[in-house]
Amino acid sequence: MNEPRTPAVVSRLPNVGTTIFTVMSALAAEHGAVNLGQGFPDFDCDPALLEQVQAVMREGLNQYPPMAGVAALRQAVARKIEALYGRAYDAEREITITAGATQAILTAVLCCVRPGDEVIVLEPCYDSYAPNIELAGGRVVRVPLTPGTFRPDFAKIAAALTPRTRAIIVNSPHNPSGTVWTRAEMLQLADLLAPTEVLLISDEVYEHMVFDGVAHVSAASIPALAARSFVVSSFGKTFHVTGWKVGTVAAPAALTAEFRKVHQFNVFTVNTPMQHGLARYLADPAPYLGLPAFYQRKRDLFRAGLARTRLRALPCEGTYFQAVDYSAVSDLAEADFCLWLTREVGVAAIPLSAFYEGGFEQRIARLCFAKRDETLQTGLERLARL
Repeated sequence: MNEPRTPAVVSRLPNVGTTIFTVMSALAAEHGAVNLGQGFPDFDCDPALLEQVQAVMREGLNQYPPMAGVAALRQAVARKIEALYGRAYDAEREITITAGATQAILTAVLCCVRPGDEVIVLEPCYDSYAPNIELAGGRVVRVPLTPGTFRPDFAKIAAALTPRTRAIIVNSPHNPSGTVWTRAEMLQLADLLAPTEVLLISDEVYEHMVFDGVAHVSAASIPALAARSFVVSSFGKTFHVTGWKVGTVAAPAALTAEFRKVHQFNVFTVNTPMQHGLARYLADPAPYLGLPAFYQRKRDLFRAGLARTRLRALPCEGTYFQAVDYSAVSDLAEADFCLWLTREVGVAAIPLSAFYEGGFEQRIARLCFAKRDETLQTGLERLARL
């Protein structure tokens, strides 16, 4: 008897495979390497946050919440944004709780991009952006950030704008480079977009990880940008709970209405007790206000250790990622170097080329310092042998 036949599926994402983050984490586990590749902490969150979540579970808050998110959490987010960035969002009509920032960005793209629309992404960029656009039937328009500094090139952005441009995705603080856009740059973006109907998807998941007195300039803080923006943030990044997958989107009411049309059908709603626990935890701003100092200490410790290796640390203004130039160590291509580093040296990293379409070789790798001090020290000891 013939085996049943599995029908063929024409892939919506024919060029997409397993993400580099999954590959490198699996390789790190296989070889017992220090995993400085994938961007997640190896330390616990504040016990007070766990206590809040456990308390609401015991109180019975375990059923479906409102589709847009628990009211208390949306109100807490609105208060936080107004206190930090001066923009008053209506918690009822302009704040939505999402299943992490990745779902938020996908939903923002799906709600506004139609087949044939163009969406500008600035490379290097997070690997979900382009597939999101392709799933919506849009065309990805790639504009490079300036090699070496990773600052925006507004002449190139302007040249990429066409009557078919529907949106632009901007990420600051920037993964993978650690660059933070200045207020002048955000205002220049506002001026560039002013005569257009282009929407902005502002990926701000590392908003509280900025160093050396550099300020995070949210799109919410610039009225001309806020009026056309989906502003995306992440509790997972901010509170060291990446596995909880809870994020937020702030947007004007008209944009939020369209966003929620898609949100209600691709995820409907988000984990109830986590939302209530986060709402209560946000009553004290100290944990997120203290985050820049917390991560700057780790960044400084890590950079001091890198100074004793043959790797050259590039500037790091924000995020919990450190880009390093390995030109003095190897002539290998970035992906090959990171594979070698994991297998032979015992430290996992991510090639920067993975954040570009088709790769772009600069002999730069990305390391994550959102780790316990002892993890960082072990990794640094191994890197010092290069």
